[in-house]
Amino acid sequence: MLVSEFDYELPEELIAQMPADKRDNSKMLVLNKENHTIEHKHFYDIVDYLDENTLLVLNNTKVLPARLYGTKETGAKIEVFLLESKGDKFWSCLIKPSKRIKPDTIIKISDELSVKAIKRLEEDGEWLVEMLYKGDLFDILHKVGNIPLPPYIERKLQTEEVKNFDMERYQTVYAKDEGSVAAPTAGLHFTQEILDKLKAKGVEIAYVTLNVGLGTFRPVKCENILEHKMHSETFEITQETADIINRAKKSGKKLVAVGTTTVRTLETAFQQFGEIKACHSASELFIYPPYEFKVIDKLITNFHLPKSTLLMLVSALAGKDFIFEAYKTAIENKYRFFSYGDCMFIS
Repeated sequence: MLVSEFDYELPEELIAQMPADKRDNSKMLVLNKENHTIEHKHFYDIVDYLDENTLLVLNNTKVLPARLYGTKETGAKIEVFLLESKGDKFWSCLIKPSKRIKPDTIIKISDELSVKAIKRLEEDGEWLVEMLYKGDLFDILHKVGNIPLPPYIERKLQTEEVKNFDMERYQTVYAKDEGSVAAPTAGLHFTQEILDKLKAKGVEIAYVTLNVGLGTFRPVKCENILEHKMHSETFEITQETADIINRAKKSGKKLVAVGTTTVRTLETAFQQFGEIKACHSASELFIYPPYEFKVIDKLITNFHLPKSTLLMLVSALAGKDFIFEAYKTAIENKYRFFSYGDCMFIS
């Protein structure tokens, strides 16, 4: 299977730069796999599609303020994008412009925090750095860091008001465990009110944690998709969640995953253990057609970038032709795409 088969043309004006005025006001394209039908709804209509025979599973990871702006001793401006903790005070990160950086270069972020370049890593131009600080790193990051919006969301003039807006809206209302450098964006549409309405209808809700890395969103660069290797992302399933999922599956409930990160967490766990059990593990699972889903039945997901592994995952669930028909319909009806955009419910 070739990566060019998962390409499509998207008018630039359909790349959402801001979210809907209210989280659940985003549009929702509803795909019925069985009947091959497409409906136009809003996200608040999700309450009509889920009932007591449904288990909803969400990823409660929290986005780190991982984008840092600093200067070298020469005064040159440098951007540091934290990716993953490597233990103690060491992190992997992206540095721009990286050609100005050599091992032992110090980048001053603030009076409380500096970043020392250690060495280049082999993966995609990443660096290993040492964080130089006193006190609690996460407290400092919340003071000096910026929310790591994807590059297709432009923020040329970053006012404090816009920065605070993104800090709130590029985070799910149920975000709990900090560790992601990108939001599990399908969850951005949920409000506490929607969650309460679903619970009142008897919908069971459970949470997993997968720390989203940049690799999830990177396009596949090799033409033969079988040659693509996924970046590893850590995940956790608690005993409580494992019990809820196993009980629900046993009783015949349909499992609705919120976002591709939730899908990969659950399908990876089943692949590794032959069941859903409490675990702390890592996923490198690459899902593309044909794939037999072992755990999830339905999916709430945003619209994904061309040639991305996420587009391949949803094509495996709904069928590639049906997904591309849906994307064509979404473009014709001016749906908004990517992280701050509208969503689809594949049922």
